Order: sequence, then C-alpha cells, then structure tokens
Amino acid sequence: MATAPMQYVRLDQDESDGGNVSRTAARCSKSLYISHFISTWHSRGFEFGAVLFLSTIYPGTLLPMSIYALCRALAAIVFSPTVGKYIDHGNRLDVIRASILGQRLAVAASCATFLVLFLLKESLPNAVAYTLFVGLILLACIEKLCITMNTIAVERDWVVVIAAENESLLQEMNSQMRRIDLFCKLVSPLAVAILDSISSEAAIITTLALNSTTAVAEYFLIAWVYRKTPTLAKSAALCSTDAMTDEHVGPLRALTSMLNQARAYTSSPAFLPSLSLSMLFVTVLSFSGQMITYLFAIEYLRLTSIHIGILRTTATVLELSSTFVAPVLINHIGAVRAGIWSLSWQCLCLTPAIATFWIESASPTLSTYLFITCVILSRVGLWSFDLTAQLLIQNSVDASQRGSFSATESSLQNFFELCTFAMTIIWSKPEQFKYPAAISLLALYAAAACYARFVRVERGHLLHLPSCCGPVYGYKPLRPNEDGEELQMIDP
Repeated sequence: MATAPMQYVRLDQDESDGGNVSRTAARCSKSLYISHFISTWHSRGFEFGAVLFLSTIYPGTLLPMSIYALCRALAAIVFSPTVGKYIDHGNRLDVIRASILGQRLAVAASCATFLVLFLLKESLPNAVAYTLFVGLILLACIEKLCITMNTIAVERDWVVVIAAENESLLQEMNSQMRRIDLFCKLVSPLAVAILDSISSEAAIITTLALNSTTAVAEYFLIAWVYRKTPTLAKSAALCSTDAMTDEHVGPLRALTSMLNQARAYTSSPAFLPSLSLSMLFVTVLSFSGQMITYLFAIEYLRLTSIHIGILRTTATVLELSSTFVAPVLINHIGAVRAGIWSLSWQCLCLTPAIATFWIESASPTLSTYLFITCVILSRVGLWSFDLTAQLLIQNSVDASQRGSFSATESSLQNFFELCTFAMTIIWSKPEQFKYPAAISLLALYAAAACYARFVRVERGHLLHLPSCCGPVYGYKPLRPNEDGEELQMIDP
C-alpha cells in the first residue's frame, strides 16, 4: 500500500513526458516544414529558371538546354548511390549542412555565370563561352546531387525519426511535405517566369540574392530541429561503426559498392512498392514540357499560355487534394490496399485518355478535352500512391539503409525520366505523341502489376469479396488490418 502513491506519481510523470515529447515533435515538424519549403522553393525556381536563362542566352536552339538537362540527370543516376552512402554513414546535421552549403554555392556560382553570359556573350571568345557553359553543367550536377541529398535525408530519414513510431504523425508529416513540394512546383516557377518576362537580368539577380540570403535561415531552422530531437544524433552515432569500416574504400571498388547497393535494394521488402513508384516516371502524361508542347501544337485548340496555366493550376489543385485523400484512405483500409486503389484509379483515368488517340471521333476537339480531363483526374491517384509508397518504404527500410535505398531509387527514377526524354526524341512530331503516350500507359500497367504482386505477397490475395460486398457467403469482416481482414462465421 505504501508504494501505491509513488506508482501514481510515476505514471503522471510519464504522461507529462509523453505530452512534452508530442509538443516538441509538433514544434520540430513546423520548423522542418519551413526549412523544407525554403529548400524546395529555391530548387524548383532555379531548375525552371535555368531553362529560361539558357533559352535567352542561346536563342533558336534546344541543344544547350538539352545537354544541360541530360548531364544533370546523368549525374543523379551515377552519383546518387554515393550520396545515399554518405547519408547513411554521416552525421545527420553534417549531411544537411553539406547539402545546403553545396546547393547554395552551386546556384550562386551558376547565377553569376548566367549573368556573365547574358551580358557579355557576344564579346566573349568562343573558348571562354564554351568553358563557362561547361562550368554551368558541372555546377548543375553539384546542385542536383545536393538537393537530392537534402530531399532524401529530410523526407526519408528525419521525418521518420521525428515521428518516433507515431504512425498518425508520420502520415501527417508526409502529407504536409508533399503539399509543400506541390505548391513550390507550381508557384516558384511561376514567380521566376513573371520576373523573367520583365527582365532576364532581374530574374537572375533575384534568384542569386534570395538563394544567398535564405541559406542562413534554413540552416538555423534545421539545426534547431536537430538539437531538439536527440534521437537524430543517437541514430547517427549507431551508424558510426559502419562508417569506419566503409571509409577509405578505393576507387576500384566503387563498382562493387554500387552493385552491392543495387542488390540490397532489390532484396529489400520495400523493393516492389519502390519499383512501382519509379516506373511511374516513364510518362509524358503530365503538364510538363512534352505534353505542353503537344497541346500547343494542336491548331484547332488554339491554346495560349493562360490556358495552359489554368490547366496546370487545376491539376495541381487536384494533386494537393490527394494529400488529404490519401491519409483518409490509408486510415480506413491500410497502406497496402490504398496503394492498389490509387493505381487502379490512375489506370481507370488514363486508359480512356489514351484510347482517344486510337479511336476515330467525329469531334477531335471533344476527344482532346476528354484526354486533358482524364490526365488531370489521374493526378489524384498518382500522388495518393506516392504518399502510400513512401509510407510503406519508411516503415520497411532499416534506419541504417534509408539513404542508400532512397538514393538507389532516385537513380532509377532519373533513369526512367531519361527514357521519357528519349521517347520524345524518337517520336518528336506532335502527330506522333500517341506513341509515347501509349508507352506511358503500358508503364503504368507494369507498375500496377508489380505492385499487385506485392499486395498478393503481403495479404495473400488481391481482392477480398466480403470486404467489398459486405456479409456474403456466410462471412463478415471481424476487424480490418494491414494484412487484410480477419473473418468470422455468421449464420446465413
């Protein structure tokens, strides 16, 4: 009896500590959101701005821009595994610090080079101009690797550690991070485009100034999160032994190391969801350069930049809605089934969209509007699956392998994206757009089949008739869970 009061006090203290941890996690998540917003805003803005700046400096040709984008993507494919290894073995704060510093210095140097070429290109010797362009390519590769490092570290590692096995908090953080990504994807390029329409010189200087001045705020925000989350430092310390064993690996073993990472990636329980997500990068069915160029080329539509802007905004609004739909779906039916539902929605939308290219119609305009509508609606399924796959990967991959796994996935995604560019190079005429579009649909089917295999392995079946149809065949659901539904007998 004498010990009872002490036990009650202990329980109250635990509840108080739990409340403090929850409040600290909430404050940390907000600081992380702001830091991620700053990083993503500048990344999206510079990525789009570089295209505009190159088109102004080298008018009448797509060659410089194509070489620039190709080398940037190749750098991500080749060096992302090395970035992942550094994330796994390095101190978490040092990793983020290096990504921020490297990205900002690369952007600042790029903007300075753009400015020199913009102002002095005509008076520069050809050798100097070519050297500066090569410098731009190298800086673009550094910037791409640094933003990849930052994104993987924050979205696949820091978020999981801060959530601390709180599934609802992890879902909320994933959704909020994706909202930030989608918002910046739309608004940041728009802001750069508006500035560039006024003055390319002003756009370059503004990009340079904002990237330089906000780096300090981003660093202090992320450092505050690190200090307030001791597990970030503890987890990094646990990996230090592995870091020692992998240190000073000779360059001749680089290929072996990459093969080992690829083997670890394919043997991971999260391989199939990750592969399915990566396959979706083989697509021209989004409001990116290829499809926009195709829509502009359709003479009977007579679309303007304003029309395209409205369509892109509508698509982005639906993409943002998926960050609210996906958590509800996951909470009701589980992440595994939410993924197959999301992919099924995409297939349902894009199948009739592609059919419009191959079925004769009395009204081509109506068919094109149907195509556009279906593509816009499919974005809900795409980003819902993105959130679902991310949650499955976060919960399946060990902390010591998150960086390597995500970096290998990033390499695969960049490779598939290059395949998309290759398709539009092979079928470059607007009337040939139906071929890349059809291949995009086949890639979606392949992704769905791959994920269906994962669902079959995880749950033992794809469809659960009692769950879909109610209490039939003498069974009813007992309780839903991630692996399916337990059933109990009921009287007919």
